[in-house]
Amino acid sequence: CHLIHYLRLSHHLIALNYLICTFDKLKSVSSEDIKITDAVFDGVEVRVFEPPAKGDESLKRSVVYIHGGGWALASARTSLYNNLCRIMAESLNAVVVSVEYRLVPEVCFPEQYHDALRATKHFLQPDVLAEYSVDPSRIAISGDSAGGNLAAAVCQQLSKDEDLTIRPKLQALIYPVLQAFDFNTPSYQQNMNMPVLPRYVMINYWIDYLNGDYGLAHELLINNHTALDVGQALAFRARLNWTALLPASFTKSYKPVVQAAGRAEIVRRLPALLDVRAVPLLADDAMLRRQPRTYVLTCENDVLRDDGAMYASRLQRAGVPVTLDHFHDCFHGCMIFTVWPTDFSAGVQTRNSYIKWLDENL
Repeated sequence: CHLIHYLRLSHHLIALNYLICTFDKLKSVSSEDIKITDAVFDGVEVRVFEPPAKGDESLKRSVVYIHGGGWALASARTSLYNNLCRIMAESLNAVVVSVEYRLVPEVCFPEQYHDALRATKHFLQPDVLAEYSVDPSRIAISGDSAGGNLAAAVCQQLSKDEDLTIRPKLQALIYPVLQAFDFNTPSYQQNMNMPVLPRYVMINYWIDYLNGDYGLAHELLINNHTALDVGQALAFRARLNWTALLPASFTKSYKPVVQAAGRAEIVRRLPALLDVRAVPLLADDAMLRRQPRTYVLTCENDVLRDDGAMYASRLQRAGVPVTLDHFHDCFHGCMIFTVWPTDFSAGVQTRNSYIKWLDENL
């Protein structure tokens, strides 16, 4: 059984890596001369995209962007993310910093989180912002999928760092992965076999990120790690009560999967399953109240739809201004697929909506 899980995941990762490498050979798309430089921010590699200077402007706005890929795939340097960040820099006339955090299996949690945090804090220093002519009051932190996870976790940490004088004005999360507490939310049930990100693949991404054993996959799938008799999970249950946090259009006729008895040893073996740095949706209300104006993009055909929607709901209840931008006909990962031969309308539609929100709010 463990071998079957491993082979299925291996085939999936091989296919995704092939797709990424194929796109990496395609020509980058941009209609302006965006300056691209590679730098190191506090030991973390980044790629910086700078639009050409205009004579009548002083300071530019900026976006710190953290790419997706299950904490294991892709790069700030691949053409898919290179194109996205170039278009963002051009469309917003903004400096975009794309973080090249280290990946599984080279490192596991919490190193990806630490990389993203260190790079962001370095950029937020007044002298660094001045070097790139960035307005310190107009900075967003953003990311997609696993990058959305890191962006949310970093934003939470920045909001409680008393030594920081500059914090992000906005956070923008694109189909983020935010919880490993419940793998039977309505979107996980509805989209369990959806291409690009089936449920078993997302579970195995979590296992790899937390340096666990594939033998735990079935236990996680049926929520044995958060059963009613797992005391460590009880305090968090109300924070992920999707029956109260999601609209009826999302819950449909799906029922919660709550085990009466499970295996508490899973959480003891993988304590990061309940660590807010890995699972930002578990943050308490006091933490959420400190978050900046937020944009969350979700897609109907995505196991992670409800992660984003629950976070938006909790932030809104905590008093944070939130925009939940839901796309009924779109799928996980679509926003980076805007280049031939996969120049999907879903990719262009979501990307344009995301950039429009940033333009209006940053």
